[in-house]
Amino acid sequence: MSTPVDDALDPLERERSHLAGSRAALRAMREDVESLDIRDVTANWVNAEVLAHQIDERIKALADLSDTPLFFGRLDYLHSPGADRAEGAEGERFYIGRRHVHDHDGDPMVIDWRAPVSQPFYRASKKDPMDVALRRRFGYTRGEITAYEDEHLSDPAEAVRTSKLLQQEIERPRVGPMRDIVATIQPEQDEIVRSGLGGTVCVQGGPGTGKTAVGLHRVAYLLYAHRERLARTGTLVIGPNRSFLHYIEQVLPALGELTVQQATVDDLVSAGVQVRGVDEAPAAIVKGDARMAEVLRRAVYSHVTMPTEPVVVVRGSRRWRVPAYELEDIVRELLERGIRYGAAREALPQRIAHAVLVQMERSGEAPDDRVQDAVARNAAVKAAVKAIWPPVDPAKLVLRLLSDAEFLAEHAEGVLSEEERRTILWAKPVRSVKSAKWSSADAVLIDEATDLVQRTHSLGHVVLDEAQDLSPMQYRAVGRRCTTGSATVLGDLAQGTTPWATRSWDEALAHLGKTDGVVEELTAGFRVPTDVIAYASRLLSHIAPGLTPVASVRENPGFFDLRPITGTAEVVAACEELLLREGSTGLIAADARIPELAAALTAAGIGYLSPGEETTAETRLTLVPASLAKGLEYDYVVLDEPQAVVSGEPDERTGLRRLYVALTRAVSGLIVTHAEPLPAQLAD
Repeated sequence: MSTPVDDALDPLERERSHLAGSRAALRAMREDVESLDIRDVTANWVNAEVLAHQIDERIKALADLSDTPLFFGRLDYLHSPGADRAEGAEGERFYIGRRHVHDHDGDPMVIDWRAPVSQPFYRASKKDPMDVALRRRFGYTRGEITAYEDEHLSDPAEAVRTSKLLQQEIERPRVGPMRDIVATIQPEQDEIVRSGLGGTVCVQGGPGTGKTAVGLHRVAYLLYAHRERLARTGTLVIGPNRSFLHYIEQVLPALGELTVQQATVDDLVSAGVQVRGVDEAPAAIVKGDARMAEVLRRAVYSHVTMPTEPVVVVRGSRRWRVPAYELEDIVRELLERGIRYGAAREALPQRIAHAVLVQMERSGEAPDDRVQDAVARNAAVKAAVKAIWPPVDPAKLVLRLLSDAEFLAEHAEGVLSEEERRTILWAKPVRSVKSAKWSSADAVLIDEATDLVQRTHSLGHVVLDEAQDLSPMQYRAVGRRCTTGSATVLGDLAQGTTPWATRSWDEALAHLGKTDGVVEELTAGFRVPTDVIAYASRLLSHIAPGLTPVASVRENPGFFDLRPITGTAEVVAACEELLLREGSTGLIAADARIPELAAALTAAGIGYLSPGEETTAETRLTLVPASLAKGLEYDYVVLDEPQAVVSGEPDERTGLRRLYVALTRAVSGLIVTHAEPLPAQLAD
């Protein structure tokens, strides 16, 4: 039962008292779990270890983070949710927070933001108050309530107004890793967050629209709504690189979710081989093309050989003969079923044994399953299976495709052109799988071949961020991880910076195996200041002409300055200027410029971090290669030499997209320094 609605003599003190009581209740919940004695409740040491781990995870989930508000909002309903709305019926009050907290009687003091009763906090409006009399937002300083702001949604006399506290929270300086947006989720974001587990959602969102946060909060919501199912099947967040994953890794734990795994696509596919090589762009494009899946399928199943000799099984004094034509029928039936190569190979000896048992029954014998299993293990049957359906090693198969021109030509006939085949063939022969310098694209091919042999384990839900940079074969690799589950795909077509970048989300969903996925577009910008996003949007007509430009909803237009310079000393001076302000600062530059700028910062006595490393009070500057800037954000950014960023890519369109990414990393201000002329596409 929730706290009943009443008037407080001192509203701020009342709310502070409720916060203190909620913290005490959370502490008591944690102490109750810590005091659990499991010595006599488990059958064996394995069960005891599992239960102990579950208790440890529960204790961690109940941690009270002193600088994180336990609740951020309050809803006063006109009537009790779900109750009869008769005139005079008493409403209820609910405090909305990051996790559920109850008192010693079990009555809720804080309601989880994911609960149905919390939804009006994000969706209710003057037009549709959703039976909410009052929505209150809280302002915090270092974990303590310092302000509140009320909206009387059911009062027609009160005018619609912008929430100052909401705006302040959106514009609060970024120090440290990415934080959750649970207090500031907007209605269009909430619709995506609360979409069901059964469907795949693709979110197209420009810089600062919160697509990454929406994807992470959707995971948290799904874990709340489908806890048991996802506990069995698992969830996974896939990011573009380790720096990005480190940057977002605290969001879900802050929401009490500790079981979600994180990985890059390379992590998923390189389990069998060590990636040590790098492909030239033309080779990577061909290897990443979806047509390679057909080449691999042909190559795998080319190992099946139609039998020409019968199988003779000797049991005691009897000989049982399965003729070649009958064996061929069995093999063809297995091929037509389209099951995995390895599964078919395991089924073949049982099918041959069954043919023998049919003969036994016709002769008057009564064999059982044990006899069939014995026949399947017979030396003659095993020899026939090895000859007809030999084992296939996926890595060795891909090795042969990339090093044997005749083998590749045989299985790529009508699929790849002769020039494409030459592009992906290795110049020098490789002795073994271990000695090969596999590339990331090669590892994806091996993963595809592995799935042809043995089905890949499917998870319940996968979040794929920065998806626009994936090749079709990489999409297939991710899709294999959620064939029986669903996915949340996040990206921005304008930020595609690989030669094989996604052209349309419908195409991407097809490669992912989720053609029924729904595409949603976020266009309201909460992170990038108005002046900055307006400047960066000059590039859109050149890099993604069909996309809607992001419209910043920030009241603060931000700080933006274009500065012609003569040397790196002025870049360092710009960093020093921004470090005088509160928050984090990022110095973003073309990869080739990083060593020179690093030396200049060191000479000036300015400490700096690498992307993904957590900022501290002493070190708030991060030196960011443009190739690693995607997905990161800083309060202030110095962008060095835009033309060098463009020139650092293999083609102009990719370079302009990389520049678009770099220009849109700032939350409060951007200084662009340049000795070279700016790219013409940025001109007025």
